[in-house]
Amino acid sequence: MSRRTHQQDSGQSARRHWLLLAAAALLALTLSACLATQSPVARLPSQPSFLHGLWHGFMAPLSFIISLFTDSVRVYAVPNVGRWYDFGFLLGIGGFSSGIFAGTRRRR
Repeated sequence: MSRRTHQQDSGQSARRHWLLLAAAALLALTLSACLATQSPVARLPSQPSFLHGLWHGFMAPLSFIISLFTDSVRVYAVPNVGRWYDFGFLLGIGGFSSGIFAGTRRRR
């Protein structure tokens, strides 16, 4: 392999690395816009329901990490409609734990 080809490969690899890093940062910023940022004092005309609970459950791990650094992001929306929001939240958060137990099944 010539010296020029090796330099071109390392340049493309570095560019690909930075492109992936920029794409991951853009994805993280986009997803952070969907976090539960509702103030407990503010009452909305329509409170979060089942679908909001499901989405907040999916976003809970990211919401938790961000909530460690800011007071404006909460993992769980308050006020909400009650049991239906809770049910959606539990289903959403369960989506992450199902992958953990997928490898524990025995193959026969």
